Amino acid sequence: MKAGDVLHLTRTASPQFVRPIFFRLIKIRSDLHTYDGWTWLDGYQLDKKGDASVRRELYVLKGGVKLLHSQTDPHTHAVRNNATKRADHM
Repeated sequence: MKAGDVLHLTRTASPQFVRPIFFRLIKIRSDLHTYDGWTWLDGYQLDKKGDASVRRELYVLKGGVKLLHSQTDPHTHAVRNNATKRADHM
């Protein structure tokens, strides 16, 4: 997990998610004490449109976090697209 990733958090991540949420990760808090297998996440809860609605710090079981969308490096993505376009023109 890294900044920008969109996560789906359900009861498998923590009992607090009786209603699952979508969450955009800002950072994993390594400065806070946790039990083995658990971690603190800092980020934004997303609304139905996928927009940030509430900033939250969440304590979750790492194994229960589902990665929905990984943030890619935009430069790498652009280079790949340009290489594909050049290949199409040959």
